Amino acid sequence: MGKSVHSKEYRTLLSRLRKARLEAGLTQEEVAQRLRQPQSFISKVESGERRLDAVELKALARVYGKLTSYFVD
Repeated sequence: MGKSVHSKEYRTLLSRLRKARLEAGLTQEEVAQRLRQPQSFISKVESGERRLDAVELKALARVYGKLTSYFVD
């Protein structure tokens, strides 16, 4: 397997995003609907194919009922 293009910190962020979604009991489709995005947006974010900006992270944190600090420490 090849070396990841993401830092350890970013991989942690991705893991916490998926964990938060599952803890909230939401599917990717449900999150996407709340954000008015296609489901593929959530899939690409969680897989690391698409990077998040701060505003997008804040919106996801709100949907998941988490503080943004949960995702980045």
